[in-house]
Amino acid sequence: MTDLFLTIDAGAIDWARAQFALTAIFHWLFVPLTLGLAVIMGIAETCWYRTRNIFWRDTAQFWQKLFGINFAMGVATGIILEFEFGTNWSNYSWFVGDIFGAPLAIEGIVAFFMESTFVAVMFFGWKKVSPGFHLASTWLTGLGATISAWWILVANAWMQYPVGCEFNPDTMRNEMVSFLDVALSPFAIDKFCHTVISAWIIGAIFVVAVSCWYLMKKREVKLAIESIKIATVVGLFASLGAAMTGHKSAQSVAEVQPMKLAAMEALYNGGEDIGLTAVAWINPLSQPDFENEESAPLKIEMPYALSFMATNDIHGYVPGINDILNGYTKPDGTREPSVEEKMTRGKEAITALAAYRKAKKEGASDAILAKHLSTIQENMKYFGYGYVKDPHDVVPYVPVNFWAFRIMVGLGCVFILYFLVMTLITFKIPFLTITTRRLLAALGLLPETAADTNEMVGLPSWHYWTAIILVPLAYIASESGWLVAEFGRQPWTIQDMLPTWVAVSDISSCSVALTFFLFLFLFTLMLAVEISILLKQIKKGPEMSNHNY
Repeated sequence: MTDLFLTIDAGAIDWARAQFALTAIFHWLFVPLTLGLAVIMGIAETCWYRTRNIFWRDTAQFWQKLFGINFAMGVATGIILEFEFGTNWSNYSWFVGDIFGAPLAIEGIVAFFMESTFVAVMFFGWKKVSPGFHLASTWLTGLGATISAWWILVANAWMQYPVGCEFNPDTMRNEMVSFLDVALSPFAIDKFCHTVISAWIIGAIFVVAVSCWYLMKKREVKLAIESIKIATVVGLFASLGAAMTGHKSAQSVAEVQPMKLAAMEALYNGGEDIGLTAVAWINPLSQPDFENEESAPLKIEMPYALSFMATNDIHGYVPGINDILNGYTKPDGTREPSVEEKMTRGKEAITALAAYRKAKKEGASDAILAKHLSTIQENMKYFGYGYVKDPHDVVPYVPVNFWAFRIMVGLGCVFILYFLVMTLITFKIPFLTITTRRLLAALGLLPETAADTNEMVGLPSWHYWTAIILVPLAYIASESGWLVAEFGRQPWTIQDMLPTWVAVSDISSCSVALTFFLFLFLFTLMLAVEISILLKQIKKGPEMSNHNY
């Protein structure tokens, strides 16, 4: 770790990153649906508990079955993901395992066992426990899954914004000094709120899509209509909430990860009164020549919007890629060093650390040790930069960040519009005049039968297909958000502290490549199996106790 430039196989670094990305992407296909369906099934069972109408019990049981299928697959991929830290990223695990491992341990001991315990009661306890206890078990299952997400996102947020820790030169490890700083980091709170609320969108869209399929087939009509009503409320709340929490997350990124924000916006040169780029031509296959270009070509922007998004001030200062590379002065007057300066100070920290360990081993005086410790502490903030060979290595791949961010935001706007329309369709709307309802019906936004009666008795056929098409689009939006979060942090495994080529295990690239393709096959098979089982269960439909409700 104290060598300035390590000699780990470059292929092993690339394959380790590819394998972790593969596992994370597949894992995230299952997690958001788990979190989203937990809310839907909880609301459905709450309706049964309050009304004792057997229809709501059957509805809750149907969505719980789909939840259970998805839940099992998520657990399998999540376990593999955590093991990869020890196999492929052993230097990372050694360097920060005391901190990073704590939230993961709590997630496994508390949250995972909590949801695993209550999920059994939820599935098998309908006739064995009281209705109140069963309802509590259903909500606690969802709460356990959400708490699991909390601790995992705390660990991930710490990688983005490392707080509550100090480096111990005697053990060569970062050690936690404040658990609360780690667990309640503002970055972690913003990340959790945005991620979980976004997951509810996927659950809502999935439920609407399945229900619309039933309406297309003219079966399970009551279940479909009532489920659409629940999912529409959840989806509208979640889509609006995702927009608000996304704004807060962007401010956190602007504060602690300015290079990520610059890459998301393809902002080469910053300043005040910066506009938010709506669209620009960023070649998806190559890194732009940001040093020789004033801005991205064919750029269309919303004036002042990026300054407002980042600082809550339309005149706020936002640094660009070149500003961060060359150093800049913040609005409060403090100067942010250039990357080359940070590299120099990082090397000083690494050199001083090696000298300290050597001096201590040789029994040097306290004065000499104190001198080395002072140098380490002064420059430890830039420790990770000591392993950077070229300043341009700290610039994330702009095309992925730029386009993934726009896909996420663009689809988020589509979801808001969609759920607003569905709210008009699925609920009685006494505040709309008959003339307005007839106009909406003429535009195809309301069924013709609802123009005068204000009742939902059918939908235009394009609504059904829109709902089904939105399911893969919701996953694309969700995965795009993770691409921005993780690609935007590159080249760091821990922001400013540990680059990827230092964090990886010293293993053969062939062995990692072999397991990559093995996991690719297994995960693809698992996904195909899950989709097959889900489709069979959906085609089979709910096991209704009485179809004449």
